Amino acid sequence: MPRFSIILPCYKVQGFLRECLDSVLGQSFRDIEVIAVDDRSPDGCGAILDEYAARDARVKAVHLPENVGLGRARNAGMPHATGDYLFFLDSDDTLTPGALRAMADRLAGTGDPDVLIFDYVRTYWWGGTRRNALAPVLGAAADAGTFTAAERPEVLDLLMVVWNKVYRRDFVERHGFAFPPGYYEDTPWTFPVMLSAGRMAALDRVCVEYRQRRQGNILSTTSRKHFDIHEQYERVFAYLDDHPELHTWRGFLHAKMAEHCLDILAKPDRLPPSDKGEFFRRTAEMFRTHKPDGLTVAEEHRVLEGGYAGYVARRQAARAGRALERRAERVRAVAAGRVRRARSALLVRRPLDPDLAVYSAFSHRGVLGDPAAIHRAAREVAPRMRGVWVVKDEETAALLPPDVEHVLLGSAAYERVTARATYFVNNVNWPGGLTKRPGTVHIHTHQGTPLKYMGADLLGKPGARHGLDVPKMLWRADRWDYSLVANRHSELVWERAFPCHFTSLRSGSPRNDVLVNAGPGAGAGTRARLGIPEDHTVVLYAPTRREYRRGGHVERIDLARFAGDLGDGHTLVVRLHPSLAGGHARGMGLTDLHRRGVLVDATDEPHVEELMLASDVLVTDYSALMFDYANLDRPIVIHADDWTAYAASRGAYFDITAEPPGHVSRTYRELAWLFASGTWRDQEGGRLRAAFRERFCEYDDGRAAERVVRTLMLGEEAWTPGRVSLPSPAACDHDVLTTS
Repeated sequence: MPRFSIILPCYKVQGFLRECLDSVLGQSFRDIEVIAVDDRSPDGCGAILDEYAARDARVKAVHLPENVGLGRARNAGMPHATGDYLFFLDSDDTLTPGALRAMADRLAGTGDPDVLIFDYVRTYWWGGTRRNALAPVLGAAADAGTFTAAERPEVLDLLMVVWNKVYRRDFVERHGFAFPPGYYEDTPWTFPVMLSAGRMAALDRVCVEYRQRRQGNILSTTSRKHFDIHEQYERVFAYLDDHPELHTWRGFLHAKMAEHCLDILAKPDRLPPSDKGEFFRRTAEMFRTHKPDGLTVAEEHRVLEGGYAGYVARRQAARAGRALERRAERVRAVAAGRVRRARSALLVRRPLDPDLAVYSAFSHRGVLGDPAAIHRAAREVAPRMRGVWVVKDEETAALLPPDVEHVLLGSAAYERVTARATYFVNNVNWPGGLTKRPGTVHIHTHQGTPLKYMGADLLGKPGARHGLDVPKMLWRADRWDYSLVANRHSELVWERAFPCHFTSLRSGSPRNDVLVNAGPGAGAGTRARLGIPEDHTVVLYAPTRREYRRGGHVERIDLARFAGDLGDGHTLVVRLHPSLAGGHARGMGLTDLHRRGVLVDATDEPHVEELMLASDVLVTDYSALMFDYANLDRPIVIHADDWTAYAASRGAYFDITAEPPGHVSRTYRELAWLFASGTWRDQEGGRLRAAFRERFCEYDDGRAAERVVRTLMLGEEAWTPGRVSLPSPAACDHDVLTTS
């Protein structure tokens, strides 16, 4: 008996069907059967199903003599199912890698509940992706173990479709659940199933890629078939009538019905205009019929207690109100702009404050990176200097240390501070509205040693510069006075990539001072905070984003497999690229694996240097983190299974596989062998690392932050160690400050 019976109804999806089947049959979890139902499809779906059934015994093709529609095609597949769990997958959608394994593990860990709910991501025909907005609901439910709908009613706010759940087959058969004909057939299945389930569980993981087709979604077409929604909800209320124990849900479902029908009515492309009045009246009639006694109707649903003319008038008034508000907002914006310009004109007449420095990092995300290291050094070396941080919002401000002064981006306080500050320290460009006053000093720290193309070099890589305005980027970089570099490679790259007027300072990377100066137990506190045993070997995996995939996320390694292959005595710590932290990449298994203790998801850790200190080895692909990590003189493994594609799409300044900081793997098998054999920490790896350190850690001596403060802010030419030679005002472009 297989674990999953995957029922796949097929109708006019020949262009997507192979991708769907491959995503199912290619799963690492293989204890499945696929019951593919050809709903008398007029295209090549039937032949494709027969082809797959002929070469894979797990596939059974069922050909219906006539077209019966999606719901009844699912019903036709159920008698053939022998698995523990039923999974109704739409044949134009796909499974994410590792989805079935994650489902099986979660089912086993929760004692085989009646229903398991999981997450999905919308994938658009133009390449975009968007994760379920209610993913946090799944996360909270997953923490709860098993539950009923009464215990966690918020799960009923999730998308009421059949394919984001699996169902225990004997539970379905015992209750006699089946799909009705017509549109919205998921509604009278999903609500009764979830309300009747004695035990449900949640999996906080993206398992299905929900394809948003440009055309072909029947629920997006203009048709009278949308009237089916009324009959479907009548079936839901009939189920309540037959099950008195569920009577308390009547008010909830009454509101859901109103919300669902009003949403259909509000869509401009669902109903012919001549049918909207009839649709409203039928909805209002059902609303009155099934309203429980004593129910207080929500404000947004009271329109159903009146007539259609009142509904239309209310909609028109709402549209007019929104138009007035937009007009008023434009007027307010114009007025605010005039006030801001007048205030700025007054502020720039005030003298600069020679002891005021403004800091920002990673687009105003907090006290981080090189600017944070310089700020700390300035507090110690030049306590008279006032340092103010620019943060993007109040939420970010709440996370700042209590003794850090800050202003919100765009606020009046921000304008006052930036108008008078002498020093500006940032690792990204300041906003375009910030005008560089004569006498100010802009110190640009960058975000590490560049491997991939940057700045003007991206002009030859149209895919990599998608969404970037390179000329505007260079215009903002024209404000730089100093560019900090950790090695001569960076110096040459920045001067080529940013052909602007600045001076390169061979300072080293301030954020790396903590790595260079670290003592033997520097990472112990971080290990303890993350719950990592003291005697474990910590493997830090830090992949970067990809430009050849929209959204940037490409899952290069099966993380659960890697964590398991590392074996006892090892902890895998994963840190995604910051640009992927808020997208669906976290939901592609990482969050779930962290919750189960398989690995540690450290993507949200604000200070990456703490993770580096807490680890014993770095595994990365092409992340600039490797250049910083080399300062620790600890093993580095480069997993370069897609180097050719990456270099072609993004561009690279040198071949990291030819000049690596350690061993290179090009397949997962090679990566696993490096760790299983102990080769990751052998002498050859040490030799490669030594050459890499000599080239790329050239100026990192542990005094970089202090060097920046003393030479650029305090003007201490005679500061030691090393004498700094400052350029004259007439120095030519791209002068270099060197220490001797």
